[in-house]
Amino acid sequence: MNSQQQETVAQCVALSEAGQIHFGEVVRRLIEAGIERYHADYSRSENTYYTPEGSSCVVPMSVRHGPIADRFDLEGVRSSIRRAQRGEIMYPAFVEETTRAGCVGYFVQITGRRVRYFGRRGEEHTEWFPGAGPVAAD
Repeated sequence: MNSQQQETVAQCVALSEAGQIHFGEVVRRLIEAGIERYHADYSRSENTYYTPEGSSCVVPMSVRHGPIADRFDLEGVRSSIRRAQRGEIMYPAFVEETTRAGCVGYFVQITGRRVRYFGRRGEEHTEWFPGAGPVAAD
């Protein structure tokens, strides 16, 4: 991962964790930098960002949260997603709410225009970017 990509990632993390930019702006900046996807791992308190060429960088997560709930509460996760989409909450509150809902982390597939949220026992929820949706396999 080149230094410009690493700088963009660092800026996105800092601004997001400070509650200064929304998810859509993070994605826009990462696309411009050539980042293909990222993984937010609540259990390890770190994010890993990937390029199409296979390089990556790991950034510690400074947002603190309480214990991750044992049960995956799909409606709780969806509620947090909707609140974030409406601009009612920023990233620090989103992390707190989704961990209380039993989410251990998520993968943002920028090129696939979706986010996959995971629970402790392999539960998952796919959330499509606004305006995107499933595409039939060829």
